[in-house]
Amino acid sequence: MTIRFNDETFRDDYTYTNSPQAIARFPFPFPDDTYMYSVNIEPHKGGPEGTPFNVRFDVDEHYVSEMKDRAITLNDDPLRCQSLPHMTLAGWDLLELIMVCKSEDYPDLFTLTRDGDHWHWINRPMGIEQRFTFLDETTLPCGPMEYITRQAQGDFALLDQREGNLWMDAGMVTSQADWSLDFDIGMNFFEWHAPVPRANEMGVFQRALKYLMNVQQDSPARRLNWTMTVNPRLDTSPENYHKWGPEKRTITPETVGAKQYLRVELQSFWRLPRSNALVFPIRCYLISLEDLVTVPKWARRFHRVIRDLPEDMATYKGFEINRAVIVEYLAQFDDGAVTSPGTFAD
Repeated sequence: MTIRFNDETFRDDYTYTNSPQAIARFPFPFPDDTYMYSVNIEPHKGGPEGTPFNVRFDVDEHYVSEMKDRAITLNDDPLRCQSLPHMTLAGWDLLELIMVCKSEDYPDLFTLTRDGDHWHWINRPMGIEQRFTFLDETTLPCGPMEYITRQAQGDFALLDQREGNLWMDAGMVTSQADWSLDFDIGMNFFEWHAPVPRANEMGVFQRALKYLMNVQQDSPARRLNWTMTVNPRLDTSPENYHKWGPEKRTITPETVGAKQYLRVELQSFWRLPRSNALVFPIRCYLISLEDLVTVPKWARRFHRVIRDLPEDMATYKGFEINRAVIVEYLAQFDDGAVTSPGTFAD
């Protein structure tokens, strides 16, 4: 598998771009012309060749640059990575999961050799080679969760299961959609999801928690979530709202196509073997409106979704102040034709 890694930025001058191949494989999240929050969980058992669903932890053209951006964020704010003391074993579980999956799914990019507890890890895109002893923190440059998530796209929440609930007790979170690990650390499932409108009265999270607490080893699940952001910025954290919040007011009819982005999260759920913790990877994909509308089906459907979304959902999804401009831009690409079922392009 050959991947040409982009040299790009997700802040300041924003040189991020999607190749035609990246646009074609974008995980468009809308199976219908309308949207309402739902559980929409399915088994994470692969998908069409070339899509982000086809492997367990997707690696794409943005990999190296995303890892550089993560390092910048962590240097500025180390609290974006935290682990309560009882979660160390879960960190080792996560390290094993990611290393095994990446080395099996991308053998030309990653190699893992294991001789008992003596492991040898090679990450070719990042130029990393590490020999270490599994379960011995002194043999790594940092804790196991931090070590491996500095080499894996997306955010990672490590959830401890106890008292009939899931607790966010560790995580690496540098590309979140306006939520804070430092604020949520130690919260349970309902507490950290409290801001989501309508979901509680609809019983969405009660059903989701019941499902997640029964996720078994070797039976991961996944779902798609989405929001909107101005500019291809990964770090849209509350801590840095003063940097990205004002950018929302830079959208005009002339700039909306290039500057307004659909932000999609491929969320997956994995039961970890030793700790019995649940890991919740949250992989972020970004696409500008001008790239999205190159796929006619997506252009039609996204126009209808954004046009008809309830006002409180538009506010929660982060585009209420630009909604009229976005709808007007997308309307020119909606010819009224019937869209086919599902999320994939025709």
